Amino acid sequence: MFVLFEEAGKYLGGRVLSEAEASAQVELDTGKRVKVKGANIVLRFEKPAPAELIAEARTLAATIDLDLAWEFAAEGEFGFGELAADYFSDKPSLAQQAAALFALFEAPHYFRRAGKGRFKKAPAEIVQQALAAIEKKKAVQAQITEWAGQLAEGVCPAPVREQLYKILFKPDKNAPEYKAVVDAARATQRPPLDLLERAGAIDSPYQFHWRRFLFENFPKGTGFPALAAPAIVDDLPVASGVQAFSIDDSQTTEIDDALSVQGLGSGTVTVGIHIAAPALALTPGSAIDNVARARMSTVYMPGYKITMLPDDVVNTYTLLEGSDRPAVSLYARFDEATLELQGTETRLERVPIVANLRHDQLDTVVTQPWLEDASFQSDNTPEAAATLRAPLSFLFRLAKQLKAQREVVRGKPENFNRPDYNFRLVGNEGNEPTGNEQVQISTRQRGAPLDLIVSEAMILANSSWGGWLGELGVPGLYRSQASLAPGIKVRMGTRALPHAGLGVKSYAWSTSPLRRYTDLVNQWQIIAAARHGKTAALAAPFKPKDADLFSILSGFDAAYATYNAYQGGMERFWTLKYLQQQGITELEATVIKDLPNGALVRAETLPLVFPVAGQQERGARLRVKLGEIDEIALDVTGTVLERLDTPKADAAADEESDEEEVVAGPIAIAVDLTDSEAAPENTPA
Repeated sequence: MFVLFEEAGKYLGGRVLSEAEASAQVELDTGKRVKVKGANIVLRFEKPAPAELIAEARTLAATIDLDLAWEFAAEGEFGFGELAADYFSDKPSLAQQAAALFALFEAPHYFRRAGKGRFKKAPAEIVQQALAAIEKKKAVQAQITEWAGQLAEGVCPAPVREQLYKILFKPDKNAPEYKAVVDAARATQRPPLDLLERAGAIDSPYQFHWRRFLFENFPKGTGFPALAAPAIVDDLPVASGVQAFSIDDSQTTEIDDALSVQGLGSGTVTVGIHIAAPALALTPGSAIDNVARARMSTVYMPGYKITMLPDDVVNTYTLLEGSDRPAVSLYARFDEATLELQGTETRLERVPIVANLRHDQLDTVVTQPWLEDASFQSDNTPEAAATLRAPLSFLFRLAKQLKAQREVVRGKPENFNRPDYNFRLVGNEGNEPTGNEQVQISTRQRGAPLDLIVSEAMILANSSWGGWLGELGVPGLYRSQASLAPGIKVRMGTRALPHAGLGVKSYAWSTSPLRRYTDLVNQWQIIAAARHGKTAALAAPFKPKDADLFSILSGFDAAYATYNAYQGGMERFWTLKYLQQQGITELEATVIKDLPNGALVRAETLPLVFPVAGQQERGARLRVKLGEIDEIALDVTGTVLERLDTPKADAAADEESDEEEVVAGPIAIAVDLTDSEAAPENTPA
């Protein structure tokens, strides 16, 4: 005897070997033996063989008109045999009964299961809804097939283009646009990104990187809501005798910091570090604060930036020359002869800003000889620089001393052996780049006098204020580094801990409140300390162990890392563009790291790190022939043409290389071609 039975949602047939009261041992066509509950057996028969019956029944089931079967079916609960009798004849054949069973079982939108082999008609309105859904699904599948065909032919359908970044990086894997890309990539055996690029979905490599960044970080755009900068209502005193000046690049609009020097020739010199004071007007939780907190930082890239605060707000608080500007000032008193620090004081005040000096206009004038020798003359010295020569000279002398003191704590000198690179997009004038601009790359050696003056002053302010907040028990946002041992990174936290890399006891970013949200938060805390002294911990906006402070910390850490990575990527993009525009095919480079079957090298005259084939000694200088440039992957490789020198024995000791960026390589996308075909969605019944 043979039986047809249900097993795990499927109907199988087999020969009965033995049978008990509630179950039977059945042998399948494959030879496998299974135990079948009696309740799961729906048909018993002597012939034909199960496989033959099932094949015939399935062929017959495909001919059943489900609409007609639904009309014939009895109201209430019924068995498949009853439907077979109504649909085929009073005495349906075994194959007709099995066909009715298969048709009923596989049409849940028409018939609901009511038990083993038993069913119930779905309500008419449910049937209509289900049929409409099936038709819609067929239409969607037809659309997917059409779009996939177009992509395979090198044409990008408009809906796919519009959803490009969502498809690639945050896809809805049930969306037809996503499925079309997957189907086309499978059919053509092309990587999805390559497929889309060939189909014209990507306007240009630059736009690809830019729009991807906006999609992931500024999905609502980079514009600001209408916001009015509140006025500072405090009756702030004007800083007596102060003539402050800032030192920035010409492109800088968010002028956060300025310096002043008083008492030259008196034996005690007071250096003022004056920081723009938006925190005197803005409050945590205000509309402007919410905007700043959402962005966390200004985003920089060659030729363009996305500011943390609206221009009108920045202009209200920036330290623009020609007026008295609200500031949080740190005054540090030094012995003029020994440069020993005698004490510090923090004041909330209005500071006269007499000049906004610019690096790019002064670097060739304000040199080490000009600062150290009063008789040294430079051609075309701007009047502002000439007027401030004495303060600048003292600040340079002080900066060298402060740096030397930090290096004693660090245990070794800071490494300034690589230049900083400046990018200029010709004719861009600060507008959003298109990616086709002519790019100019210039260098400024790290540790140049003006750089050193500003950096040491800011380190002094950030470490002094960080230590002061710690002494008062006022929490802040700190950067710390436990040691200079390999693998020990700089971390952010809310406690005043040493920063080994800088050689200071504590370090709280506080000098860029118009550009970094951490600095704005710390400025609120510093203002509370200035106003309340020892009771500041009770009055500060953020209290010890404040959960909101930890939330800000983690949010800033993530955003700042993302922004820096994008800036690095765009600098790499424009460097690759520079190679193309200048027709550069060979570079001199230094090996900085071993790679499997190759090495990582750093170009000597450009900000470019890239791999070369073949093992090379670290520190070796090479002449390298460049390969093809991939502007989407930001990738270029090299082939070694010749060795230019013999590496030094200590060439591996490059302390900055272990945090070196490696931004080239395949773009990580979320289109997964290894996924199995999506299972059909359940049809409503």
